[in-house]
Amino acid sequence: MIDEGKRNVVGVMVNVIDYEAAVRRVMEAARESRPLTVSALAVHGVMTGVLDDAHRYRLNHLDLVCPDGQPVRWALNRLHGAGLRERVYGPELTLRLCAEAARQGLPVYFYGSRPEVLERLRANMEGRFPGLKVAGARPSRFRTLTPDEKEEVARDIRRSGARLVFVGLGCPRQEVWAFEYRDLLPMPVIAVGAAFDFHAGTEPQAPARLQRVGLEWLFRLLHNPGRLWRRYLLLSPAYVALVVAQAAGLRRFDTPPPAPTAELRYG
Repeated sequence: MIDEGKRNVVGVMVNVIDYEAAVRRVMEAARESRPLTVSALAVHGVMTGVLDDAHRYRLNHLDLVCPDGQPVRWALNRLHGAGLRERVYGPELTLRLCAEAARQGLPVYFYGSRPEVLERLRANMEGRFPGLKVAGARPSRFRTLTPDEKEEVARDIRRSGARLVFVGLGCPRQEVWAFEYRDLLPMPVIAVGAAFDFHAGTEPQAPARLQRVGLEWLFRLLHNPGRLWRRYLLLSPAYVALVVAQAAGLRRFDTPPPAPTAELRYG
């Protein structure tokens, strides 16, 4: 089990952690009804923090930032000698946490995406993990919530009896959501990216062999070029250049980002 704290990857603090340790930390917080903000960041997620100082502040104040993408794992190994043999992939982390939640009898809640996706996700996860208790599911409104709406969402989750909340709003909205709800929910909040669509069966998932060699991005780009081309063809080369500059000592990323001046209340 590896859990060695956070390290700087182009200004975003990412945990040197493996699946076993990540699951242990989340489940401990769930059993204790203790807040814990979690995200699984790939290159795009890291770059949202590079390009937006306020968002970098949010990311750096999450409790656990897992290296979701292979290039993020590679950067931890190259820059900090982390020795990680595998990434902590959001969709896989979701499965492992649901398996543990079913085993320990801790109800879960799904927040985000569309009603039809949530319906299929719930059915698939309950079928895959007998005994899993889904306390509730609420789709995104795809707009900024009012303060009253935000409180109503938090109240609904608390009253549901859930002990873990999985958030699938897309990056960076889901990380903003985790940051803004951290004081409203006495439980782990886990931002898991495309896990909802993958496990609902509404989006194809890259074959394992492509994932292992860091080519999941190419698979997703070919299946959804209109939405993803900027993410992969512009941000990925920029990320590589920044990591190389950090490794060579040509650029430092030590300046603390400023705190956000206002909440976004995503939902």
